[in-house]
Amino acid sequence: MVLVCFVIDLRSLPPQLLRDVKQSLLEVANFYATSSESESLRDKIGLCYVFRNRISSSNELKIAYSPSPRGNFDLRDFHHAVNHLPTDSFLPEIDDPGDLKLSNILSDQVLYSWGVDKDIVRKVIVLSSCFPQYVDSHLQKSLMDAADKCVSVEFLLFEQKSDHLTDTLQNVSNFLRSISDLDNCSLQTYLPNVRVLHGLVKQWIEDLKDDMEKPLQARFLFKTNLVGSMNQISCNLYVSVNKIVDGFSPCQTCRCHGMLLEDGIRNRIHGYSCPVTGHGLETCNVIENSVKVGEKTLLFLPSFQSSMKFQRIASIDFHVIERINLGSLSEGSIMGDSYFVIPSACHEVEAASDDIDQSELNAQVFQGLCGALHSLDQGLVCSSNCNIETMREVAFHCYYILQPSDNGPMLLRRLAGSEEVSRVPDLNRCILSSITKEIQDSIQASLSKIELKDYDPMLHERGFHRKLNMLVKESLQFGSIPPKLEEAPSEPKLTQLDSSEEMVQSTSRLDVELTEEESSKLDMIEEDKTGTHIVEEWEQLVVNEVPKIFSPVCISKPKLDQSVLSPSSSNRQLDVKTSRILERLEVPRLLKTKAISPINTGSGMMDTCGPMKKPLIPSQCIDTTDQSSTTSQLMKPNFQRIKRKHK
Repeated sequence: MVLVCFVIDLRSLPPQLLRDVKQSLLEVANFYATSSESESLRDKIGLCYVFRNRISSSNELKIAYSPSPRGNFDLRDFHHAVNHLPTDSFLPEIDDPGDLKLSNILSDQVLYSWGVDKDIVRKVIVLSSCFPQYVDSHLQKSLMDAADKCVSVEFLLFEQKSDHLTDTLQNVSNFLRSISDLDNCSLQTYLPNVRVLHGLVKQWIEDLKDDMEKPLQARFLFKTNLVGSMNQISCNLYVSVNKIVDGFSPCQTCRCHGMLLEDGIRNRIHGYSCPVTGHGLETCNVIENSVKVGEKTLLFLPSFQSSMKFQRIASIDFHVIERINLGSLSEGSIMGDSYFVIPSACHEVEAASDDIDQSELNAQVFQGLCGALHSLDQGLVCSSNCNIETMREVAFHCYYILQPSDNGPMLLRRLAGSEEVSRVPDLNRCILSSITKEIQDSIQASLSKIELKDYDPMLHERGFHRKLNMLVKESLQFGSIPPKLEEAPSEPKLTQLDSSEEMVQSTSRLDVELTEEESSKLDMIEEDKTGTHIVEEWEQLVVNEVPKIFSPVCISKPKLDQSVLSPSSSNRQLDVKTSRILERLEVPRLLKTKAISPINTGSGMMDTCGPMKKPLIPSQCIDTTDQSSTTSQLMKPNFQRIKRKHK
């Protein structure tokens, strides 16, 4: 973790340079607030400035923004501090600023009180246009103590061209000799322009970001030796482009703590509640006009009219803004995918004449533009309010380059904006000396051994199909995989039914579980036993066991002996018990409208999962020819009247 303290010498910065420095500080804060993806946004930026009190004519130090030891970075307060830096403190006649008040900053009251983590690394950056000629003993001691506490101090000098600064170079040389013995101090000289400050902003934000990845280490291997026995070079890889967000999202916050109300759907259904206390919130206690910047930064606004929803679009408009030489285009500023551009059917553009086909005219203009740009080796820079990768509208401009080709399609590629271009690594730190002629000749000889061709993508296959074909071939060696058989359930899956349906299914199972073998056995029962047996079982089923079952299921006509169904027996008067049985067998009117389960009589059983019971009435196979016109009905059994024995 790095904590950075900026110290600005307002006495030596001209107004224009001060405005550029202030803008750079705001950009650092903006990048830092929107780049953090961790749970917290640590407060790691401090801001101080040195000015001359016009009343006392003494140099004074002011702390504009001090980081909270345990709090999060406050983007709003930092902007307020930068925007309110004094603008009337520049002293044109100053040559030696004298005391920079660094001893006051490198103290327990200021810098050493910021940050409570043990692994924190502190860094002080001093921005000025002139430095004192000599370092006094007090400042020397403070810098040495800072070195013991692993605090680095960087002095940034912005060169100025002016007649009254004739001794500036001499003062800088003397100052540099005074700090040369301190390993934690450095001096860098820069030109005061926007491009230099832009690079410094990228460098400072890299110092602040905790999640800054280390460069990826790589090696480039050659088939032949480059120098001597060396056939490889080791390098570090850096990302050339850092993407930024496409916009800022509106949100809702609680008025009591200013915390984000994240679950908007739940809030609309169950009402608002404070994420800190959990207490319910009234509508007046909810701030509707809030905007989320990054992951952990919230801003409260009087109104957020620019809270656009990034809608998906089907077509894009590119506005041509400038023409550039393709030789000046840096490949490191190209990001995202590339797209072929070809003319399409044009049905919205008005033709110059009705005699000319619009599509043909559009194609001719396309080819003419492509040929003209190719002959000039130039391209067109376009802007759009759509991100072509997400196909959504964005709040910021997106830039694209349209590159021509020779009698072919053009190529559209996205360009990184100034906020997205990464800082180019300092190559001078890696190169200590110039290349010798022996090494240069050896490398030239090694390159001449590498075959030279025109690039053809068809000759650079990645091996996708070859690898997948090999995997399928190995899989086929195991043969075909047998299909997974569905296991019959040990118990039928019961579902919740209403009372009437449950009674219908229960009676249906009792009536249809019949076999031919059992039916034939019942047909052979003797006459005198048949009536008595049927009476007892019908009485047990209808009267005693299931008195509430009214089955609508049709059963087959029983195949009984003629003695059972003889005219003499059927004409007898029914007793009271038989009448009760017939009343219970009558089908209720409400159940007559329900579906009737037909009996499929065959060699097998209808329901193998149901419980096996001995059938009470034998069933008879229904002839297929009569099945369409004949339906099994409930039989009204005629039973023999049991003779009473006279005592």
